[in-house]
Amino acid sequence: MMPEIADVTIREYVARLAGEEAAPGGGSAAALCGALAAASARMVGSFTVGREKYADVESEMLEHLEAIDEITGQMLELAQEDMDAFGAVREAYALPKDSDEQKAERSAAIQQALVGAADVPMRLARACERVSQHLQPIAEKGNQNLVSDVGVAAKLCEAACECAWLNVEVNLAYIRNERFVDRTRAELQDLLTATRCACQQTWETVAAAITD
Repeated sequence: MMPEIADVTIREYVARLAGEEAAPGGGSAAALCGALAAASARMVGSFTVGREKYADVESEMLEHLEAIDEITGQMLELAQEDMDAFGAVREAYALPKDSDEQKAERSAAIQQALVGAADVPMRLARACERVSQHLQPIAEKGNQNLVSDVGVAAKLCEAACECAWLNVEVNLAYIRNERFVDRTRAELQDLLTATRCACQQTWETVAAAITD
């Protein structure tokens, strides 16, 4: 049995991503990208807490760190769940289809698996949006010696959310429940817009800080 994605080395993960197996794939990589974004922002907060210069914002910074820790853990779980969801889709497509009854069962199983496969990147998009809301305060009030790392976090967070959007859409294209598709697309677009806006604002703040 293969170890959980969160438990392998970076080299092992990259090798598996580049290998001949279909999983891990882009969805897993996107979740890992989101976790790296959260971790980059957290590092800046870590170097803010306990510094006399930033004593006035310490309690606020601790709140950001606590929230980011929770989200980072969720993103690492999603990196594994994306692999599991892909496996469920593959198993559903492999079901027999010799009789009408088998065809109906297979079709239902595929639809259920696709909904599950769309749910994983959807939760990643929600997590990215949550991370994005912590970036600007950290960029403005966190340790300015490391402010460029918040900019890195902003770009990684935006990229992860864009990838989550892509991976939701690729599953929605095959889901027949139009109400589910419409509802999911509406929420997904809101999440993407909010994340883009927050990350761009943070990027501009960081760019101004390091070029002034």
